Amino acid sequence: MSHVTVVDHPLVQHKLSIMRDKDTSTRGFRTLLREISLLLCYEVTRNLELTTKRIETPMQEMDAPTLKGKKLVFASILRAGNGLLEGMLDLVPSARVAHVGLYRDHDTLEAIEYYYKAPEDMSDRLVIAVDPMLATANSATAAIDKLKQSGAKDIRFLCLLAAPEGIAAFQEQHPDVPIFTAAIDERLNEQGYIVPGLGDAGDRMYGTK
Repeated sequence: MSHVTVVDHPLVQHKLSIMRDKDTSTRGFRTLLREISLLLCYEVTRNLELTTKRIETPMQEMDAPTLKGKKLVFASILRAGNGLLEGMLDLVPSARVAHVGLYRDHDTLEAIEYYYKAPEDMSDRLVIAVDPMLATANSATAAIDKLKQSGAKDIRFLCLLAAPEGIAAFQEQHPDVPIFTAAIDERLNEQGYIVPGLGDAGDRMYGTK
């Protein structure tokens, strides 16, 4: 699929397999999600633009590579997005953070917005939207709509799992936004959940079901 990157690193795939197991504890699931998000963040930021800065090492002066431009923005799609956010901030602690509060109506599967807060100057920053699951893509699409309304122009979407139907729906609305995921699963079921999937990421992370 064009504009879709599957992060197939062995450590990512191993940790994902443990997360899929229904017997993995809430604590274990949360820890693994934080660990895997750091690995995914490494991949989604692979081609960040660099410049050089003159520094002095203990041996001599040098032109050292450093990130160019303003800080990144990590946009967490609440609530499950916060599980990915924590690990990503471990890797890039200076990143700004946006929160997009959405929940899925269980009857219509449509995304309902209840909260939004983002940094200023979104147009000058790389924005990485995060949500563990790209299932129907209703929440992801609504979140990207909101980020674009705030001025974001350079956006990437990062998830743990994606369904083919979700990828197709997302790309129909936002073909300019590349997708990064650890796996593309088989399909969606009648309730809009990814199969084989790993269940509801938010419930498993917070122990609410």
